[in-house]
Amino acid sequence: MTIPMHAASVPVFQQLLGSLDQLLAKAEAHAGERKIQPDALLQARLFPDMFPLSKQVQIACDFARGVSGRLAGVELPVFDGEQASFAELRGLIASTLEFIGGLDAAGFEGAGSREIVLRPGTPKERRMGGQAYLLHYGLPQFFFHVTTAYDLLRHNGVEVGKRDYMGAY
Repeated sequence: MTIPMHAASVPVFQQLLGSLDQLLAKAEAHAGERKIQPDALLQARLFPDMFPLSKQVQIACDFARGVSGRLAGVELPVFDGEQASFAELRGLIASTLEFIGGLDAAGFEGAGSREIVLRPGTPKERRMGGQAYLLHYGLPQFFFHVTTAYDLLRHNGVEVGKRDYMGAY
């Protein structure tokens, strides 16, 4: 049995972006209730060489848009990556959900064998089939950044648990 590429990607991104949105809402409420400066959470890192919470959210959104858009064969929207507040990050999530939710499942036909060309942070390009791109690159990258955002909030005292991470499924 094969799973359509749309079904293996967009609903997964939607579920976890929805949970990420709710995690940020809880973090913002946590900061307000405890009179914590929002930047204390937004700029939190697990280790000095890691990206802060705000960048983890931005990258998760980038992967959700990029993977879905490439598999659907559509032009990707560009965002400035300058979201600095909870409201701006939640707006980015909303825009990302709107974009991927608007992708036609028919555009994913043949995406499993479609060649995807990447240029991840280097001048060298990497080519792979769509199925390998989704399963071995895109989803693991997305999960890493969503999980790291969750971990940052949990580590900094925001009362969240596994149900918050999983979201509605």
